[in-house]
Amino acid sequence: MSDTNTYSIRVEPTKESRLSQVDFSNLKFGAIMSDHMLVATYDDGAWQDVAVVPYGDFTVNPSMSALHYGQAIFEGIKGYKFADGTVSIFRPDKNWERFNKSAKRLQMPEVPEEIFMDGLETLLDVDREWVPSLEGTSLYIRPFMFATEAALGVHPSKSYTFAVITCPVGAYYSKPISLKVETHYTRAAEGGVGFSKNAGNYALSLYPTQLANDEGYDQIMWTDANEHKYVEEAGTANLIFRIGNTIITPHGDTILHGVTRRTIMELAEKWGYKAEQRKVSVQELVEGIKEGKVSEAFAAGTAATVTHISKIGYEGQDYELPPVEGREFSNKVLDYLNQLRYGKIDDPFGWNFIV
Repeated sequence: MSDTNTYSIRVEPTKESRLSQVDFSNLKFGAIMSDHMLVATYDDGAWQDVAVVPYGDFTVNPSMSALHYGQAIFEGIKGYKFADGTVSIFRPDKNWERFNKSAKRLQMPEVPEEIFMDGLETLLDVDREWVPSLEGTSLYIRPFMFATEAALGVHPSKSYTFAVITCPVGAYYSKPISLKVETHYTRAAEGGVGFSKNAGNYALSLYPTQLANDEGYDQIMWTDANEHKYVEEAGTANLIFRIGNTIITPHGDTILHGVTRRTIMELAEKWGYKAEQRKVSVQELVEGIKEGKVSEAFAAGTAATVTHISKIGYEGQDYELPPVEGREFSNKVLDYLNQLRYGKIDDPFGWNFIV
């Protein structure tokens, strides 16, 4: 924790743990919540009453601002358990930075580092037994904030709740996924909120994703709003390609600047690959697959981690990617991240935040 903590974090333990009811060998993503949650309130221009309390319902007013005007943001982080029982959170400082960028864009108060980081540490210390230890499992950590002012009228709320809930999880995707290139619906436009992790970005994705599911695809490959010419994201995750010997990820203010994406690109450079953040056109991607230049394509994110893409559908034609077994870079990076996050190898970057 911080040596200069000015926020006292109150801890109210649950009277009855639900831990014994959990089958850690069969974890459905996001279905089972841990015993406690972190809650802090913002009112009168200041953060106050920071506490770890038993997981439970919020009481909301029907005129609460978030329900009407959408001031709601969140993050996704993962905690891991080493073989010796050590609990670690992967790069939460980067999530704190991104959380506050989202807050600023939606005219919400920034959360101080002490509340975010010290709160995470206190919460996971209390619920450390909820961090699963089986290979491929983790504790999914969801910080979020929403507007709570009980008043109608389009203006920034005067009060907010910041909270963190957690849940033990297995893999988000259990197999390689297929993507349909979306050429009609739009996730984000330049000058908008695509780079922020806000609730509205996900609500608008549900209908076009269902249409893609109805056609047999697992997810959407979003394209730019202006021309639908450049690829942007894979459903709810970032996209990364290997084209020739270059590792490429789409870049721009319409794209979420993912922590996993950032980590993978940093590793690519360290390992001697050429790494680029730039626009990638649908045409470049399709032609690259046809010519064998695109040897790897995957989705990257906190939930997805590294999820291989098996095929891409565009204008009624499916383009198959090479077999997963032969994908050198993505398999290497997934193995490396797994070993690093479970404490099986040294952490030369200081990415593991030990609780």
